[in-house]
Amino acid sequence: MSEAAFLQDVTGQNGLVAADRLSAVLRITRSELAVAVGVSRDAVAKSSRVVTPATQSRLRDMVEILNRVRAWSGSPQQAFAWYRSQPIASFGDQTAEALVKEGRAEAVKRYLDRITVSGYA
Repeated sequence: MSEAAFLQDVTGQNGLVAADRLSAVLRITRSELAVAVGVSRDAVAKSSRVVTPATQSRLRDMVEILNRVRAWSGSPQQAFAWYRSQPIASFGDQTAEALVKEGRAEAVKRYLDRITVSGYA
């Protein structure tokens, strides 16, 4: 699956991340998706809440991180496993999931850029 294909699979016609599509691609429930990005279940289950800037920002951050990791992990599901469980030494062994929940997604993206370019962080 290419970068564009993954993004197309999880994005609705309005250009926003579609929580139902993302959870289907990752083979998780919306409740699990909410936990993974640090929002309430209602934020990803109710159509009026999933389109809010705060929810979309968290979902977009996770999608961007998964898309970068997917290139070397093999699949969106394996990228999600990395996101949830792989401790990152540069961040005190916190996972990407924990960092996104803290609002530090940009730091994770910069970290992934560094290891993509140089092979280490």
